[in-house]
Amino acid sequence: MTEATTTPKGKKAPAVAGFEAPKFEMPKFEMPKFDLPKFEMPAAFRDIAEKSVSQAKENYEKMKAAAEEATDLLEDTYANASKGAADYGVKVIELTRTNTNAAFDYMTELLAVKSLSEVVELSTAHARKQFETLTEQSKELAALDQKVATETTEPVKEGMSKAFQKVA
Repeated sequence: MTEATTTPKGKKAPAVAGFEAPKFEMPKFEMPKFDLPKFEMPAAFRDIAEKSVSQAKENYEKMKAAAEEATDLLEDTYANASKGAADYGVKVIELTRTNTNAAFDYMTELLAVKSLSEVVELSTAHARKQFETLTEQSKELAALDQKVATETTEPVKEGMSKAFQKVA
């Protein structure tokens, strides 16, 4: 019994005692060469193709300019938003410091009180003053918040309108 062996392409099969593998060559096949007919494209087609290419270039330039404007606009928007958030944070810290100082002042005044009626009077005055202060602080924060929102969104709205008008 003989064993069949397979070998990778390009390598000779090992010789088996008394047996040599037959040689097989693939026939060579060549593609026939055809001469392509020469023809000229009509001038109308050439004009249409040239106009299409020039129009595509113009549209590309418009889109590129609009994209660059939008990118600049977004960078400015992020800068405005970041500045607005920092301003808002600074304002919150300022208001917190004011409220903390008021609380310490209240505690200091409470330590000097000698009667229950003075405690009630001092507490009522402090509560009224803090309510007024907090109301005013809330208005300030709301106004600052509105300002930041307007400064951030209005340029985006205007810039996007301009960019889309250029493209259209």
